[in-house]
Amino acid sequence: MSNIPDVKVFSGGQSEYIAAAIAAELGLEPGKKTCQRFKDGEFVTWYDETVRGEYVFIVQSTFPPSDNLMELLLMIDAAKRASAYKVTAVIPYFGFARQDRKDKPRVAIGAKLVANMLQAAGVDRIVTMDLHADQIQGFFDIPVDHLYGSSVFIPYIQSLALPGLTIASPDIGGAKRANSWAKYLDTSLVICHKTRETANEVADMKLIGDVEGKHVIIVDDMIDTAGTICTAAGLMMRNNAASVRAVASHAVLSGEAYERIERSALTEVIFTDSIPQKRPSPKIKVLSTATMFADTIRNIREHRSISDHFLF
Repeated sequence: MSNIPDVKVFSGGQSEYIAAAIAAELGLEPGKKTCQRFKDGEFVTWYDETVRGEYVFIVQSTFPPSDNLMELLLMIDAAKRASAYKVTAVIPYFGFARQDRKDKPRVAIGAKLVANMLQAAGVDRIVTMDLHADQIQGFFDIPVDHLYGSSVFIPYIQSLALPGLTIASPDIGGAKRANSWAKYLDTSLVICHKTRETANEVADMKLIGDVEGKHVIIVDDMIDTAGTICTAAGLMMRNNAASVRAVASHAVLSGEAYERIERSALTEVIFTDSIPQKRPSPKIKVLSTATMFADTIRNIREHRSISDHFLF
């Protein structure tokens, strides 16, 4: 595939694997940069090649620790100060997205704060995927291209050729997303209704809909501790589902998530590569988003539509 002469793709330290794959899809070598860390933990980053007059795309997911976000901010600032023509932040996983509103008194809206910081650093455009809350796009006063992992997942799900396929939402909040999947695939829909006593801990869950004899796909934007997904899978198997799989764009996987998944009733959990895996697991499959992001970068540069990746 021919390269694009005035496009350069750089990466933050935690997203080099995906940036290299995106650059390869574009026929480019990843841009060269250095990040130097001092004894006290502070770090500085700079570009080892000219970016003057170039379209600079910086690939960095902003999962914890907050150093990943800080490195992205520094790289944006460095590119602007080095006279890059346009700077686009490609953020496969947008961290702090669960802090999208005030759900209790005296709490920060972290997603809006991150949006403000990215704009203050000088970014011209954001490309991201499967935001936890769609309204985060409105926190920016610059273009935001919000891609959907469904354009990666759907071909894989269809390749399984599962009879009696049913789409499920792990909670009421994800019903809209699951309903979009069900409509596209022309399947039935079931919803789990859960209650929590504390964050990351499911107190009770009930199933709305019929899964008997069905091959169920639970869809979500992210899996953190895996408590909800594993509880939902167990509930569906007790209601005589033929099998249960889960699809989620972002593999946050904190705490005992890997162990929960491996001892759960889930047949398989499918993620994108927006967050690097901490370790391999026989039940986890990772699909590449490199082609999707590379196509988006190419179309942005050539001023063409990118709506093919706004599947749902």
